[in-house]
Amino acid sequence: MSHEVVEKNVGLMAILIVIVISFGGLAEIVPLFFIKDTTEPVENLKPYSALQLEGRDVYIREGCFTCHSQMIRPFRAETERYGHYSVAGEFVYDHPFQWGSKRTGPDLHRVGGRYSDDWHIAHLNNPRDVVPESNMPSFPWLLENVLTGEDTAAKMKALRTVGVPYTDADIAGAKEAVNGQTEMTALVAYLQNLGTAVSIR
Repeated sequence: MSHEVVEKNVGLMAILIVIVISFGGLAEIVPLFFIKDTTEPVENLKPYSALQLEGRDVYIREGCFTCHSQMIRPFRAETERYGHYSVAGEFVYDHPFQWGSKRTGPDLHRVGGRYSDDWHIAHLNNPRDVVPESNMPSFPWLLENVLTGEDTAAKMKALRTVGVPYTDADIAGAKEAVNGQTEMTALVAYLQNLGTAVSIR
C-alpha cells in the first residue's frame, strides 16, 4: 500500500490514525497499571476519616480545585517552597484525585499542619482578613451548614468497592462521626490532613 492510496482515501487514513493512536495509547497507559509506584499506597497512607471525606466533598462542591492544585510538580521552585514532589502512591485512595496545573491560588497538597484551624476558619470565612491581597471568594455559609452524615457510610462503601480500605467499623461509625458538625469543620479537617499522612524521603 503506497502513501498515495492512503492520502487519497480519507476513510482509510482515519482508520489507520485511530489504530496508530490506540497502540501508542496502550503502550503508554497499560504499563502504569503494573508499576508498583502508581498502584500501591506509600508507607503510612491512611484513607480519609468520615469527617475528612465530607470535607473533601465540600472542597469539590465549592470549586476550590478550580484555583488550587493538589500536586507538587518536580521543579526546584516548587519543591523548595512546598516539599517533596507529589507521587502517585499518595493518591491511590483519592477518587477523583485533585491533581491539576491551575494555580490562581497556592498549591494545597502540603498545606496540612502549616496553619491552625482558626487560621483556616478565618481564611475561608473572609480570606482578606488574613491575606489582604487575596481574590478568593468568602464562604461564610460553611459555618452555618450542618452535616447529618446520612450519606457518609454509603460514600465509604462505594469507595471501598474501588479499593479504599475502609473497615466495617469505619463505615458503621461514619454517621456518628459527622452528624452535627459544620461544613467548615469538615473542610478544615480535610485541609489539615493534606500532605501530613505520608513522609517521603
